[in-house]
Amino acid sequence: MKYFFEGIAAVMLLLGQTAVAQNESYWQQHVDYNMEVDINVENFQYTGTQKLVYTNNSPDELTRVYYHLFFNAFQPGSEMDMRLQSIPDPDGRMTDEQKNSRIAVLKENEIGYLHATALTQDGAKVDFVEEGTILVVELAKPIPSGGKTTFEMEFKGQVPLQVRRAGRNSAEGVALSMSQWYPKLAEYDFEGWHADPYIAREFQGVWGDFDVKLTIDKNYVVGGSGYLQNPQEIGHGYEAPGSKVKKQKGKTLTWHFKAPMVHDFMWAADPEYIHDTLAMENGPTLHFLYKDDKEIIENWKKLQPKTAEFMEFFSKNIGEYPYEQYSVIQGGDGGMEYAMSTLITGKRKFGSLAGVTAHELAHSWFQHILATNESKHEWMDEGFTTFISTLAMNEVMQENKENPFEGTYKGYYNLVNSGKEQPQTTHADRYDLNFAYGIAAYSKGSIFLSQLGYIIGQDKLMETIRKYYEDFKFKHPVPNDIKRTAEKVSGMELDWYLTDWTQTTNTIDYGITEVKDQEGKTEISMVRTGAMPMPIDVLVIYEDGTKETFYAPLRMMRGEKENPYPQINRTVLEDWPWAQSNYSFTVNKPLESIKAVVIDPSLLMADINQEDNVWQNMK
Repeated sequence: MKYFFEGIAAVMLLLGQTAVAQNESYWQQHVDYNMEVDINVENFQYTGTQKLVYTNNSPDELTRVYYHLFFNAFQPGSEMDMRLQSIPDPDGRMTDEQKNSRIAVLKENEIGYLHATALTQDGAKVDFVEEGTILVVELAKPIPSGGKTTFEMEFKGQVPLQVRRAGRNSAEGVALSMSQWYPKLAEYDFEGWHADPYIAREFQGVWGDFDVKLTIDKNYVVGGSGYLQNPQEIGHGYEAPGSKVKKQKGKTLTWHFKAPMVHDFMWAADPEYIHDTLAMENGPTLHFLYKDDKEIIENWKKLQPKTAEFMEFFSKNIGEYPYEQYSVIQGGDGGMEYAMSTLITGKRKFGSLAGVTAHELAHSWFQHILATNESKHEWMDEGFTTFISTLAMNEVMQENKENPFEGTYKGYYNLVNSGKEQPQTTHADRYDLNFAYGIAAYSKGSIFLSQLGYIIGQDKLMETIRKYYEDFKFKHPVPNDIKRTAEKVSGMELDWYLTDWTQTTNTIDYGITEVKDQEGKTEISMVRTGAMPMPIDVLVIYEDGTKETFYAPLRMMRGEKENPYPQINRTVLEDWPWAQSNYSFTVNKPLESIKAVVIDPSLLMADINQEDNVWQNMK
């Protein structure tokens, strides 16, 4: 299928942006955090203060708020622990060799916890109760629509032994991977509160500005979200080249970071971090923090220019990266995206290190700028990230695959054949199997876009992605937003696509039933046996080597895509109505002149049975 993908590079060119007026009824909350935290690296406990200014942009009066206390999940008997013990295929990173929960055996000094010890609203004490990983707060006074209020909290925490994403003393020896570490206000939107317990899946956050001061042992090197405000007091490679460092006196240093317009804040620290920087021309400064380990240094040095290439690719094909820095930090338990940064395990082969970095960096667009609710629409961030990072790897790493999406389709077909598929509308925590969640979110989510390109055309797909970014950056888009963007760009009606692909487990299955002589012409008959409809491209290959395509638009699309193979003559046929299972058309050439007939030569339509998609003349 090389002739299809020959044009992919041209499709990836920078496309023009068209601004559109947003829906005037849209609103989102805003929160500003000011936190000061002291970290004891001997017992891995910390105390902090948090001043939080909350703006209620909703049309509703609020009488209650919720905070996430994520570290409480890392305790025996927690909901995360119980889920880990009950799911048939638990995450191997959270279990031992016998698939037993690693959380269940944590000792008192190894568990994680996060507790509010005092909380006021505009100076008045409020009632609050801790319910696992959620803090329920009854307000001293309601927050009116359009109003602001200030919460001031004192809190304490203990960093858990590394189990999942966050923690201390990881398997690779990283001291502190500090994600989900602070009391985080839950999101309130047009659907209401999203105070989901932490089960180890995905997140959602409120947009705002973070001002964070971290006081820690002076031998530790810190990196993460935000811009360091006091590099001359810190050193450790953050100061300007050639400048003098005037370090703070004493055994600790206070690192002061500011992160504007983000919805999360992560940091990591280790006394053995090497800190490298790469200042991109007309782009952000990239920071790399990794252990001083001779086994990994070469790969982490090679990673740096590749990360810059990935940044350029995503900025060109999605939209410009809006921040001035991005950090790639060794830590965590695999790869996990955060605002302006990622945590990634470092002891990998170079291809794996580059691949995970590309994926997590792409999340800066599909989650940390386009902030979908990952718990409800995990396929939008994981799938869209998989799609664009697959293209980036194919170009930047010169993989030169004929079909770079082949793996995602194979994953989806495996899920369908397993009989374990659940609709993509399933809440991330409610999947019966991790296997089903992973393929639905990553593979089927990626196919949503690659198959959309089959429906509307590759150029329209990339234009859709760029318009989606421009229209919804720094917002909380929902599935209808990407669908409506594609409709505006393509001029087609696409509700059927969003419905069948994401809200059901309907499958696509078309086939060629007969190719026969019809008075010197050739009649080609096809059948739809799957419940999900699609427009159909048919390639006819003649004995003399020439080719011709035929296109049967889906009637409910109310439109047609441009010829995806401009070098091949195309005939547009009558619409194929969904309720009509069978469809035939005539080729104005005799049967003996036809060598083969192929449904969807691009292989971008996720047809679950492709054996009947090809007919060959066996004369």
